Amino acid sequence: MDFTGKVALITGAGNGIGRAVALGFARRGAQVVVVDRDQDAGEATSGIIRQQGGNSLFVAADVTKSADVQNYVKAALDAYGRIDCFHNNAGIEGSIAPTAEYDEDMFDQVMAVNVRGVFLGLRHVLPVMIRQESGAIVNTASIAGLVGSPNMPAYVASKHAVIGLTKTASGEVGRSGVRVNAVCPGPIDTRMIHAVESMLSPNDPGGVSARYQQSIPLGRYGQPEEVANIVIFLCSSLASNITGAQYVVDGGRTATGGAVSNPGIR
Repeated sequence: MDFTGKVALITGAGNGIGRAVALGFARRGAQVVVVDRDQDAGEATSGIIRQQGGNSLFVAADVTKSADVQNYVKAALDAYGRIDCFHNNAGIEGSIAPTAEYDEDMFDQVMAVNVRGVFLGLRHVLPVMIRQESGAIVNTASIAGLVGSPNMPAYVASKHAVIGLTKTASGEVGRSGVRVNAVCPGPIDTRMIHAVESMLSPNDPGGVSARYQQSIPLGRYGQPEEVANIVIFLCSSLASNITGAQYVVDGGRTATGGAVSNPGIR
């Protein structure tokens, strides 16, 4: 788990899981490229890394735009010369509504960030890693990519698509020395789950939180660092024989069927 001399690129690194992954790579010696459309949040993550003695670059980007994705790849190469690890992480939750009533524009927005954004990341990072004949990619899916979650059709569809992209890409590039895996968080204590709590019950989000956590065998939401540990492991030499896999980090929720009736939100 020593990444000294390695370059890690993380999208959606301004907060939550992305920030935890960026800080985790930096603590293990990696040079870290932080990507986020929120400039203040992204700069804050890079600033923390530098304050702790690490080396980091921030690049503002909208992951749905090919030009922005090409720019963050170019910035990483210009600064560090290579990309060893790519956490393809940026994502949004969308709104809460039945499929029969779901807003079409919101559906398109979720799919643009969660699917097109992941695809474009793969499209422009994979050629770099193929040329290097080495590299590891981890896409952020969700337990919502494994089971259905009522009233979240866009999010569920998008995360199923991320797993499909992961499996497809892994089979294409394995002989090139490149590995592609996915991480599937359950409810994680970040902005996203709290936004869902508020959408479901504006007057009592705490009650939603209590019910969700009660449905998890470990009895609590996961922490961003617990997901980061799996992402970093999958990018390490310890995972050298792992590709095309999805790793569930959900406190046992899917094992007991809890995700069937509740959103799997990171």
